[in-house]
Amino acid sequence: MARSINASGIPLQPFYDAPEGTTHDLGAPGAFPFGRAIRADQYRGRLWTMRQYAGFATAAESNERYRYLLARGQTGLSVAFDLPTQLGYDSDASVARGEVGKVGVAIDSIDDMESLLHDIPLAEVTISMTINAPASILLAMLLAVARRRGIPFDRLGGTIQNDVLKEYAARGTYIYPPKASMRLVTDVMAYCAREVPQWNTISISGYHIREAGSTAVEEIAFTLANAKAYLQAARNAGIDLDTIAPRLSFFWNAHNDFFEEIAKFRAARYLWAHITRDEFGCRDPRSQMLRFHTQTAGSTLAAQEPENNVVRVTLQALAAVLGGTQSLHTNGQDEALALPTARSAKLALRTQQIIGYESGVADVVDPLAGSYYVETLTNELIEAARATIAEIDALGGSIAAIESGWMQNRIGDSAYLAQQAIERKESLVIGVNAFVDADSHAETPTLQRIDERVEREQVERLVRFRSAREGSAVAARLAAVRSAATGHENLMPHFVEAVDAGATLGEICDALREVFGTYRARESLA
Repeated sequence: MARSINASGIPLQPFYDAPEGTTHDLGAPGAFPFGRAIRADQYRGRLWTMRQYAGFATAAESNERYRYLLARGQTGLSVAFDLPTQLGYDSDASVARGEVGKVGVAIDSIDDMESLLHDIPLAEVTISMTINAPASILLAMLLAVARRRGIPFDRLGGTIQNDVLKEYAARGTYIYPPKASMRLVTDVMAYCAREVPQWNTISISGYHIREAGSTAVEEIAFTLANAKAYLQAARNAGIDLDTIAPRLSFFWNAHNDFFEEIAKFRAARYLWAHITRDEFGCRDPRSQMLRFHTQTAGSTLAAQEPENNVVRVTLQALAAVLGGTQSLHTNGQDEALALPTARSAKLALRTQQIIGYESGVADVVDPLAGSYYVETLTNELIEAARATIAEIDALGGSIAAIESGWMQNRIGDSAYLAQQAIERKESLVIGVNAFVDADSHAETPTLQRIDERVEREQVERLVRFRSAREGSAVAARLAAVRSAATGHENLMPHFVEAVDAGATLGEICDALREVFGTYRARESLA
């Protein structure tokens, strides 16, 4: 069924000739504004990092999955944390009951972090951690583990997501009010620029904005508007932007509309280059490069006929590669039903490897350059996203747009329209609302299940950990965290010392709650 307009509201022509109207010079590969690629040789020099997102149950079980994937050719780690960890609670907190280890790994203490990273060569493998409100504390745990192993911080490479603005707008795992959250972000930026120079201090996420229901245009615009807010916060904190902007990275969704997704990545690179140079005065070319990780779209996966998800993921991954991603996660076919099994995680990794090593798409930089359709879509996405960013600027910027509820309402409206299109069968989902097989529910694949023993054993480990530590040293470090939080000191050194002394994630977050308070969306949203 041919469409006359796509999900972003862009009219579609039956045939494309050379672009008309506004055209944007994407530059040569590796040159400003990096629309075609951030490196002149792109994947001809080396492939993207194959970084499968994983984490469940205990640190030891997650570590086993990481080593399983590394042994099969994965080139970077990506850690998923459970909800209590994401919200800054220890596993024995009453609100954590029933959630420990369910959607990610439970990390309460430095002992858990040591187990998570057991036999992982920290100086050789980059590690991405999908954590936001307590991101600085999880990074402190990793740094403390590296210090115990005698690994210099300047040899560590990786990323913390650390993007709390999209939590207020689209996801919900925030803890503190925006001002305090932004301070934690800029403290990490300043600290890592000085102490951990190869670490990406924030991964500004459009992924969750898209998963919540935004269009491709909104994903670009809202994400870049959030990125502008982080740069402004860093500038307000007295940080030289060219010292931290090269270590900012982005996290995009690879959705179903194959050509629009390719154009989306190109448009985002073009816009970011102009934002950093023209609006913020960044002169280092590395500050102007939009480096990004991509994950295939979890929201497009169907529980019905889950093997169809392999095809969806393959097309989405190919779009990410043709769009120039630096890092990629491919979803498992069973993720609409449960956390992926080892078998489906391996197949997802093999999908990337076949694209990278067998398809030939990595042999040429920006292989769709000159495609009339892709070039036209890129121009249209640039113009549409730029107009939306201007709307956000007129509201007072990203934080104002979030606090007023404007951004959340836009996402909600787009999600509603997308669901209506599925229900009216204007948007077809094979096996769900089209070509439905009466026997599609007959066979349920083997699923990954998290046993209830996981929570019990995690709590028991935490109790033993607390009983073995030196209580006075922990109390002194927590007092130092509170004192620093009330002033203007960089909190990162205090976090490193606190976790090394045995303070838990929940204890440090509670100390910050005492000083910063907690955020309640209903108090701020109109």
